[in-house]
Amino acid sequence: MVIDPNIKILVADDSGTMRVMFKQILKQAGFENIIMAVNGDDGIKKVKQENPDLVISDWNMPKKDGLEFLQWLRGQETYKNLPFIMATAQADKGQQITIMEAGGNGHVPKPFDAEQIKEGIRKAFSPETKKIDNRKNRKMIDNKVELTVAHIQITDHLVLGALKHRISTGEVTPKYFELKTDKKAGWNPIQEGLENGQIDCAFVLAPIAMDLFAYDSPIKLVLLAHKNGSTFVRSRRYDQRFDSLQSFYKYKVVDIPHKMSVHHMLAHQFLRELGLKPGVPGKEAINVRFEVVPPIKMPGIMQANEDVAGFMVAEPIATKAMVAEIGNLEFISSSRWKDHPCCIVAMQNDFIDKFPDAAQEFVSLLIETGKYIENDKKRASNIGVQFLDPDGTIGLKPEVLQRVFSQPMAIKMDDLYPVIEDFDTIQKYMHDVMGIGKIIDLEQFIYSGFAEKSLPHRN
Repeated sequence: MVIDPNIKILVADDSGTMRVMFKQILKQAGFENIIMAVNGDDGIKKVKQENPDLVISDWNMPKKDGLEFLQWLRGQETYKNLPFIMATAQADKGQQITIMEAGGNGHVPKPFDAEQIKEGIRKAFSPETKKIDNRKNRKMIDNKVELTVAHIQITDHLVLGALKHRISTGEVTPKYFELKTDKKAGWNPIQEGLENGQIDCAFVLAPIAMDLFAYDSPIKLVLLAHKNGSTFVRSRRYDQRFDSLQSFYKYKVVDIPHKMSVHHMLAHQFLRELGLKPGVPGKEAINVRFEVVPPIKMPGIMQANEDVAGFMVAEPIATKAMVAEIGNLEFISSSRWKDHPCCIVAMQNDFIDKFPDAAQEFVSLLIETGKYIENDKKRASNIGVQFLDPDGTIGLKPEVLQRVFSQPMAIKMDDLYPVIEDFDTIQKYMHDVMGIGKIIDLEQFIYSGFAEKSLPHRN
């Protein structure tokens, strides 16, 4: 279905930064007839005044939030069929279900790009179609199964790139699989690909995979992607005007890459220890606001916006921002939780069941390649630039990656065995303290059998 680019779109978001981003992204998607509202009450007023063709709203807003805004619209005869998309940091599956049950026409989790919002708009105007099983048909190449593995452009996923390099140079030749890497623009396409079966395997934030598992996505954690590797960067606006970190961060914004992330968890812990109340706008009082934005945009947003006090993100984005003197180091993630997990390797159950030899070989080669990286950081840095920034969009240099690797308590890839207690720590803090996600059966979610066969000392 082709959508008229001249449709009138009402966007409701209480964040000035996000309103600017909405305008930019919608313009990139081909839509320029945009009206802005600052919360649900303002949204209702603008709907009455402007009669828009579509509403796109954040969830967490003061006065009247996005869900209340949606419920009000669906309670009015005039607006009960007005297309409504929730574009929000509320990215867990439970919230998505709530949106659809309230009458929403779609959900686009932050951070999103022009293609994702364009697809969300297309779906909002399309009649509901019957959901079918669209899991991919896997290719066999010379009696090997094609294994599609998704990732994004962060150092956390370098072990995949190094394995791809070793295969392409003939250093290793898999017996049971042909590796196909799939670079995604962000976490949302990975989440969707795991959920709909179009991706066999993905390097993904652990809490995203845990949340998918909680809502019956047939996936398992088979290995860690890395340990450590993230950094909290503080704005350079912190100076003698502020008598403490608490006074600096109070009433400011901290950017994170995804709601379902260890970045969110560690930043939340840090700010709470300063005596602050971090969170997202809503019913409970907060004095530090989390905003979900694309990692690659974090440094520029902080540099341009004095309300943004810091961001927490995976490398090499943090180190690159500090080298450019955009921000200063607040803390390295491993200084708060030594050898913590973050991204994991999630694999479809049916791939494990149908191709156990390929799954075992892939996990074994990842473990071996993690040690390969640790044994030669200079070589790994050169590989990393080729894999993470092949078209130069990030402007990544080997020197930046070498600096990342040389940090105290830096990212580690030579011990990728998953420890169940670590994931219990994550889910209990996020569920019990932050009110995010569901408690899952970790023994059903984590399959360490492949790793155990590759690491006999773990048995």
